[in-house]
Amino acid sequence: MTEKKKTSKLTLGALILMIFTSVFGFTNIPRAFYLMGYASIFWYVLAAVTFFIPYAFMLGEMGAAFGEAKGGIYSWMERAVNPKFAFVGTFMWFASYIIWMVNVGNGIWIPLSNAIFGVDKTQSWSIFGLTNGVQTLGILAIIWIIVITFVTSKGLDKIKKITSIGGSAITLINVLLFLGGLLILVLNKGVMAQPITTHAFFQSPNQSYTSMIQVFSFVVFAIFAYGGLEVVGGLVDETENAKVNFPKGLAISAIVIAVGYAIGIFMMGTFTNWDFVFKNGGGFAKATGSNATVTLGNVAYIAMNNMGYQLGLAMHLSEHVAIQVGIWLSRYMGISMFLALTGAFFTLIFSPLKTIIEGTPAQLWPKSFAKKNAHNMPVNAMKVQAAIVIVIIAFVAFGGKSAAKFFDILTAMTNVSMTLPYMFVAYAFFGFKKDDSIEKPFTIYKGKTFYKFCVCMVMFTVGFANVFTVIQPAIDGNLSQTIWSIAGPAFFTVVALVMFNRYEKKMNLK
Repeated sequence: MTEKKKTSKLTLGALILMIFTSVFGFTNIPRAFYLMGYASIFWYVLAAVTFFIPYAFMLGEMGAAFGEAKGGIYSWMERAVNPKFAFVGTFMWFASYIIWMVNVGNGIWIPLSNAIFGVDKTQSWSIFGLTNGVQTLGILAIIWIIVITFVTSKGLDKIKKITSIGGSAITLINVLLFLGGLLILVLNKGVMAQPITTHAFFQSPNQSYTSMIQVFSFVVFAIFAYGGLEVVGGLVDETENAKVNFPKGLAISAIVIAVGYAIGIFMMGTFTNWDFVFKNGGGFAKATGSNATVTLGNVAYIAMNNMGYQLGLAMHLSEHVAIQVGIWLSRYMGISMFLALTGAFFTLIFSPLKTIIEGTPAQLWPKSFAKKNAHNMPVNAMKVQAAIVIVIIAFVAFGGKSAAKFFDILTAMTNVSMTLPYMFVAYAFFGFKKDDSIEKPFTIYKGKTFYKFCVCMVMFTVGFANVFTVIQPAIDGNLSQTIWSIAGPAFFTVVALVMFNRYEKKMNLK
């Protein structure tokens, strides 16, 4: 029985589902349509061509070459460049996922509320006599982190089961989007809810996204929609026949995700008239009695509610029944998003930590961090990670306005830190390709000029997105956010360098 546990590996299908769950965000489809309409397709495809697909192929090549390495992107950058460079990039990347866990730990209850009630009621929830919705969500988030950490510590098999459910749920809602949109289109005799014109694919119906500066901010949004692929870098050694399946899984996932986004956005137009649904106080709000202001947080639920409503009308059901169909579809959207976020959480609470603990020099960390339990999990490090996340959640939930402001600062600090490591990894690909001593069993970039062009293209795309992320708040009058966006990467870099310099001194003393 023990031997079976040791040899349990991720199959190609399970790996693809794990990548899909970690990267593909269904909410990015209705959000993109809300911000830019059909024009978002161009920018999503551009982001896929200039960043996501070439970056995935780089990860595929390095993942296949370093198939036995347990440290994921750290191991790759260490070999291709040097250990200090690798640690700074990996530490910055890891820190951003700590804040991601705080954000999602609090936000995951909104889709659950939609699943139960058909609307977001989290602000009115109360447990243990707490009257403040923010504090209630904080308590729920703390319990959530404890449960997720406990279940994940029981091994990869548990994670595979959860991510498979999450991946299947989000796959099904995409199928519903495609088939539902197609059915509505047929029932409406081929008439698109949002008219198709040439300028519609280049000009946003949203008046807030018409200037070049506003459009550039959407490019940043499109690149962020493809984030998270490097997380699975730490799972190369957990993948069955990794030298073949890992790059194949990355390649298949990258193409499916890019195409899925483009088709999904187009299908939104089959049942969504932008003015009718997204103009606050517009036709949809009046027809359904909804007074909710459309935001990036609730737009996905409003969009799917409208899909059910339009399907009911296309089937000539009564107005009341059509509204109920919309509510139930919104509920299904809620449970699907809850399951998908749960699947992503199980992957992200383990994989980044595994990458940074197992891949970096052991002397950087307390000895107890490297200790594994019977399920081959670094349980002590997972407990410390959980404690850090819980402390931040508790401080934000119970610390009043100053704590909320502190969290806004933390979020601003990690916005750039989350994507800068893409540039670190892309730059490391230069060294990887130049080093002939590295065996490369999987090669997509065969010509020297081609791989250099692709690396420069990825670095420019991500660099542009980050520069614009930094300067946009200042342009909008929020100079403090710009300052904190710069301070974040600088702070994480200093912390990483201090840790690494201490490690180097410690090794020299021996």
